Amino acid sequence: MSKNTRPTSIIGVENGFGAGNPACKDGPRVLKALGMLGGIGDAEHVLRWDEEISLGDHPQDKIRAVARIAAELAELTYRHLMEGDRPLVLGGDHSCAIGTWSGVKRYLGHSARLGLIWIDAHMDSHTFATSPTHNIHGMPLACLLGEGEPCFTRIAVPEHKLRPEDVCLIGVRSYESEEAAFLRQQGVRVYLMEEVQQRGMQAVFDEARKHVCAATQGYGISLDIDAIDPLSAPGVGTPVSGGLRLNEVVAALSEVHDDEKLLALEIVEYNPWLDRHFITAHSIRQLCRAIVTA
Repeated sequence: MSKNTRPTSIIGVENGFGAGNPACKDGPRVLKALGMLGGIGDAEHVLRWDEEISLGDHPQDKIRAVARIAAELAELTYRHLMEGDRPLVLGGDHSCAIGTWSGVKRYLGHSARLGLIWIDAHMDSHTFATSPTHNIHGMPLACLLGEGEPCFTRIAVPEHKLRPEDVCLIGVRSYESEEAAFLRQQGVRVYLMEEVQQRGMQAVFDEARKHVCAATQGYGISLDIDAIDPLSAPGVGTPVSGGLRLNEVVAALSEVHDDEKLLALEIVEYNPWLDRHFITAHSIRQLCRAIVTA
């Protein structure tokens, strides 16, 4: 593992158009206003806020809004990587992942392969044909694998952004049979919460990391904050009990913070209006600290 020399830049994405409860769009703004992520880093690795993406008022056409935000985010992510930064995307709902990893794929190039560790209580692998809610934040992983609306799957580069064999899900404990069948047919490795509890987060994370790095030119981590147990992260729209322990996720991220192959990260779905005493905000601070320094 070579040492990361990229500074980490936060891209805030005020996007709730893909969620059932759109208030998660306020997550990045509240974290910034509270100064929650200030003072993280050292002389070598400094965490800094950079651009923010916002469409303002809610448009009538949510599909178009999500596609527009994803396209803008893909461009920003690509530009930051080209300038030598490592982007840390703070959402907003998880539909922003379409933009984050489309931008990273564009940076890597057509023939290169991108690995992704998807840490989430959910599978996020629906399409409009299978989703019971039609909420787009339940669809981004399917889109990145090439399934779904063309306005999502063709962002930044026309081909699929991920190969199934280069993806791992960790912490899943709430899903529908249709998306489970899709991932099984694709051959995506899924670590259900049961397996994580049996084997331990560190063992599962290390194995997933080897898996997504085996044949790729770089990898990323997409962390839905609802993967964390609600005791440490109550401020989410779709909490599921029995989740990952915060300290174990922090330990895993601390292990890879200086990995040169780790190109980008995202933390999504923080809803400050559902948070209690800013418990979730403090958890996000711990996760961000782990990303920047060991």
